[in-house]
Amino acid sequence: MKRIAITPRNFWQNKVETLGFGFHSLEGIKYWDESAYYQFTYLQIEQLEKATNTLHEMCLEAVQYVMDHNLYHLFHIPASVIPLIERSWENDEPSLYGRFDLAYDGIHPPKMLEYNADTPTSLYEAGIVQYFWSEEVRRGVDQFNSIHEKLVDYFRSVKSYLKPGKIYFTCIKDSLEDLTTVEYIRACALEAELVTEFIYIDEIGWDSKTQTFVDNQEVDMQNIFKLYPWEWMVHEEFGKNLVTDRNHTLWIEPAWKMILSNKAILPILWQLFPNHPNLLPSYFEKPASWDTYVAKPLLSREGANVEIVENGNTILETEGEYGEEGFIFQEFYPLPEFEGNYAVIGSWVIGQESAGIGIRENTTLVTNNTSRFIPHVIV
Repeated sequence: MKRIAITPRNFWQNKVETLGFGFHSLEGIKYWDESAYYQFTYLQIEQLEKATNTLHEMCLEAVQYVMDHNLYHLFHIPASVIPLIERSWENDEPSLYGRFDLAYDGIHPPKMLEYNADTPTSLYEAGIVQYFWSEEVRRGVDQFNSIHEKLVDYFRSVKSYLKPGKIYFTCIKDSLEDLTTVEYIRACALEAELVTEFIYIDEIGWDSKTQTFVDNQEVDMQNIFKLYPWEWMVHEEFGKNLVTDRNHTLWIEPAWKMILSNKAILPILWQLFPNHPNLLPSYFEKPASWDTYVAKPLLSREGANVEIVENGNTILETEGEYGEEGFIFQEFYPLPEFEGNYAVIGSWVIGQESAGIGIRENTTLVTNNTSRFIPHVIV
């Protein structure tokens, strides 16, 4: 695994904007960064792919374990939505995607840092933008990237699970990143010949007479893909309707993803699979002997409210609005450093299979919303 510096393409901004990638720079900070790329061998990619598939299978076992042992309290999941979670699991409601964040240096086994299982972002960058970059800059060189093909194929495969009517795609207003991601996923559904419609999440209505979700034309909504976190939904006024919905709307991602998108899954995995080479020791309570560790809120996003402690001293602490729900404690495993850049690998699961990677890097050990996206190739 190498980081190779190169000269960006002339007019690269225009090139990526032509693809519909309008958030390549965030508040003056370059998010898409093609001044370098990461290079892997086929053996390294095989190692990442195997680890991703293994971790996904382990996570599914962990979901069943949480349900069997009624461990929802560890996740701070409201009791009112437990029936919704268990129904979605028992009905095998489809899960489209997820992204494992892995620490990997190309030598040692990949280590799972966390699983972005409900509303993972950087999908469009990984599936489309870096693909067209490689076609122009490193044409003829491979890339670990079957994201687009697997998205389309999976939408074809889930047709039999869908309820009558179209499938709606939704996200919040005023987020170009979310809108771009959702519209890309909707385009994949259209390619799979599904009938779709876009609606902002605050435009979804509720018919109190029929006890069903409706669109702005008062039409029942029975299939909804959302780029909106379950933990937000269930705590809003909107959330009570999820339980009383007579249509039992099919949500993608399904409600059982509430278990996997919560960092409480990390201690559960370590309990179930102790000393697994792709896991890091993780606990709900900090072991007394630990003076080096990472404290992570159960529900934080974009690296918020993370504390890294080394030899009893806090070496990095990020700000944010999370932590009220509690923390887990994970062994500190530094990201690999390349000339002052720390890289984390986002390894994608589409359907039930490893589908490719995207790489984010930062000048600190915590990946946040300003971390750069760097393309990759295989040689």
